[in-house]
Formats: sequence, C-alpha cells, structure tokens
Amino acid sequence: MKILRHPSAATERRLNAIARRSLSFRHKDTRDVSRIIAQVQKNGDQALIDYTRRFDAPGLKASQLAVSSEDIKQAARQVDRRFKRALNRAIRQIEGFHRQQFRKSWVDPARDGVLLGQLFRPVQSAGIYVPGGQGGMTPLVSSVLMGALPAKIAGVSRLVMVTPPTRSGQVNPHLLAAAHAVGIDAVYRVGSAWAIAALAYGTATIDPVDVIVGPGNLYVTLAKKLVAGTVGIDMVAGPSEILIIADHSADPAFAAADMLSQAEHDPLASAVLLTDSADVARGTSAALENQISRLPRGEIAAAALRDYGAIIQVADMDTAIDLANRIAPEHLELLTATPMDLVGGIRNAGAVFLGAHTPEPVGDYIAGPNHVLPTAGTARFSSALSVDNFIKKTSLIRYTAEALKKEAADIICLAEIEGLDAHANAVRMRLKP
Repeated sequence: MKILRHPSAATERRLNAIARRSLSFRHKDTRDVSRIIAQVQKNGDQALIDYTRRFDAPGLKASQLAVSSEDIKQAARQVDRRFKRALNRAIRQIEGFHRQQFRKSWVDPARDGVLLGQLFRPVQSAGIYVPGGQGGMTPLVSSVLMGALPAKIAGVSRLVMVTPPTRSGQVNPHLLAAAHAVGIDAVYRVGSAWAIAALAYGTATIDPVDVIVGPGNLYVTLAKKLVAGTVGIDMVAGPSEILIIADHSADPAFAAADMLSQAEHDPLASAVLLTDSADVARGTSAALENQISRLPRGEIAAAALRDYGAIIQVADMDTAIDLANRIAPEHLELLTATPMDLVGGIRNAGAVFLGAHTPEPVGDYIAGPNHVLPTAGTARFSSALSVDNFIKKTSLIRYTAEALKKEAADIICLAEIEGLDAHANAVRMRLKP
C-alpha cells in the first residue's frame, strides 16, 4: 500500500472517503425490502416458505420452519469436545462481562414529600438474527452468544433465533449446539428480510418479539431499520472497520494481520494504520503484500484496502488520537508500548484493544465484551450491544399534598407559558381547600 503523510491533500481525501461512508440505502433496495415486509405481514408463513424456497432451501416445507427440540439436542451431542471447550469458555467470559452491566431498580427520597425512582424491567421476548455464513459452511457461533447472553442476563423470558437454512434445509449443528448452550427457546429456519419481518409482526409459526438484534447483510440491516419503532433493534450497522494506532514498538506483521482481519469481511470494510514511525509504516505495507497473497479471501481484502484502507504517517500520537476520534472506528487498536497512556484521549470508538497481544479477534469471540459495535462513525453517539438493549426503564414519581403545594406555583407557571391550561388546572384542582 502507498504510505500517506499527514497533513496532505491526498491524506485528507482518503480520510474523507473513510469518514463519510454512510449507512444510506438505494431507493430500489428500500422498495424491495418494504415489499418483502408487506408480503410477510399479509401472507405469514406462506411468504416465509416462498422466499426461503426461492433463495435458500428449495424443498423446505412449512412444517420445517421450526427446528425441533430433538434436532437441537442431537446437535449438542454431535459437536466435538474441542468445540464444546471453546464454546463453554466463551460463554463464561461473555456472561461475566455482561453481568457487570445489570442494574437494579431504585427509589430515592429526593426532597421532602417527594419519592423518585426507576423500575428496570426486561422486555418479554427477543429475536436473535444469525447470518447463514456461506450457506451454513461457516457458522457464526459468536453471533448466537453475543445476542443471546445479554438478553438472558437482562431477564428476557422468551428468546428465539432465526437463521437461513442450508440448501438441504438444515441448520449447522454448531449453531444449534450454541443455541442449546445459552438457553434459546426456539430456532427457526428462516433468514434475510423475511425473517426480520416475521420477528417484528409474527406469523402462525413465529410469534412477534419486542427486540431484534444481530448482524446481517444489506437486506437484513435495511429490514431492521424499517421495522424499528414497531420493535426495538440494536443498531443499523454497516461494514466492519478497524483503525490501528502504532508507535515505534509495534510489530509490522501484527499490524498487517490485524488490518486484514477486518478487510477480509467485505469489500466495503475499512482498515487504517496511523503511525509516527516511518519504519512501521514501510514494514506494514510490505507485510500486507506478503500476507494477503496467502489468504483465501485475499481478493475481498485487497478490494477493501484499495478503496477504504490507508497507512498514514503522522507527526505524533496526539495527531493519531485526533484522527481516530474523527473517524470513530468500530475497532480501535493501540499497538503502542504504553497503550494506557493514550486511553484518556479516546472519545469515539466502539471497542479499544490495548497492546500487542490483544488483536481484534479476541473481542470477536472470547474476551467478554460484546462484538456488536457501532460502525460508520456512529461510535460518536452510540454504544455496543449490551444488557441495556433488553431493558425498559420506567420512572417512578410520588408527591405528598405538602410537596405538591410547595412546587405548584412553578408547575402552573411553566404550563401556562406553554399554553397548556389543562395541565395547570390539574395542579390547581388539588390546591383547593
């Protein structure tokens, strides 16, 4: 890759191309997904079967939409010991992290005669979308864990999973084993936008849910955006991205490997290195060329690096931090000798990975924090999927007669300023002797 220097016109053009990637959708895609949602609302299971037969499993029957409990239990017995060990470690560590997010309801005697508080209550049901993964050949087990475990910890009572079936109408046993391990109540062989519509509006087989989470392709993402408001969603996520800040101590081979770990996802993925070391910049460029030639998904990674990748040499770490905050990356790696020294300057990032031995994939699978993260600059105002996505917060307010009298004049004043006389009258009525 060509090494850019900051500041320069070329660097600015490249940064703008990366930072201005938006989550906009073509009108045609919006029309297509809206039509799919309408068909599911109108025709229910029949629409699900029609779309599934057309795009995924030609021979699937309506009676096969739901995966039987015996199939799920059989899958849990079928997977090997090595997978079970990794799965159980991931579950323990993801659970441990997310339990720290759980909050209890509270009340506070805020002022004389006034009681205020909040009730924290879980939603009753949630749907986890799990992508098919190359026709079921690369099961995205981590998506099951990252979606289901925060919901379970929140106290969601009904948890369902939808995932596209293979061409033969099956679901990869590793996905079913993961669903069994985290306590998912039902699994359905249905994917894409029609699965999202079914979760939002319900069919004869699939009851509607309150919240939908999980990654997916453009149609899944757009469907989530269109049903948001009818149900809660985690976020409208775009292509994956990584930004690495590296100093002289960084191993260029590590930096290159970590850039490629995200570039291989999608031609629209972004991978950026910011470094104050000319040696690290040159070394990373050479390592990228060497490593990408050996990757099965090398063509995808090369396209991502060509369009949304960059190696930028900066004057110092302060400049690197400023540029990182401008881009607000999904994943931010600090490949520096003393990464904790930089953390205080980070304002915008989905997740921060500290030091040479914390590559982004540890966060994807096993570290504990959620890997469903804001993308396309939305880390400026949004956060990772968490227990809070499955919690409703209800305010509690109680006034005594004396407390109301004390504040009544101010309430009436504000109501009258807003022209809401009935509001003011609701207070006056209680002041009469």
